[in-house]
Amino acid sequence: MKTSLYNQVGEVVGEVQLPDWIFDVDLNKDLVHQALRAQLANSRQVIAHAKGRGEVRGGGKKPWRQKGTGRARHASIRSPIWKGGGVTFGPTSERNFTKKINKRMKQKALFMALSSKVKDNEIMVLDSFKLNEAKTKEAVSSIKNLTGKMKEYKQTKTKQDSILLVMPAQDKSVIRATNNLSFMNVMSAANLNIKDVLKNKYLILLQDSLPVMEQAYKLSAK
Repeated sequence: MKTSLYNQVGEVVGEVQLPDWIFDVDLNKDLVHQALRAQLANSRQVIAHAKGRGEVRGGGKKPWRQKGTGRARHASIRSPIWKGGGVTFGPTSERNFTKKINKRMKQKALFMALSSKVKDNEIMVLDSFKLNEAKTKEAVSSIKNLTGKMKEYKQTKTKQDSILLVMPAQDKSVIRATNNLSFMNVMSAANLNIKDVLKNKYLILLQDSLPVMEQAYKLSAK
């Protein structure tokens, strides 16, 4: 599959061949949904925890004798029905939300998400992306040249479509320059995942990222 190759100014400078086994895969919504749910569940942190009657401090001594007081019998002041007692069926940090999905399915779902971006004209391939200085102003100027070439890119005074910049390797100057841009995310090609692909409306893909992706995801090519 061939697509246009742009430079940083937004001019078409040629064509680039996209690997069909990554960017030309039929969409299976159920598989994409399963892979996304698995990633969200596996990244979930279990924070909420309520102490049960065995974890609450105190309550070792029986509050009063079993019989003869006229009151109801109790074994501990840390019973769930007492103030300051343990919680019955409360949330615990031992909960496990992980979902299993095999590697081939996860990668196939990623390829489907990337393929849908290509079919919807939401991917732009650049020959390079370099900044003279790690300044937000310079990054905004470069991105503005590129978004001007995107036909359906929406931008208002308060909001604009999100962009994911996929680079062959981490570039500290680019990351620093785009850190304050709420609509911009930067990621290396080897760490690409379905959550970030679907979360961002448009993908700007550097040409040198293609061989990195082929090497990282060669398992699914077999």
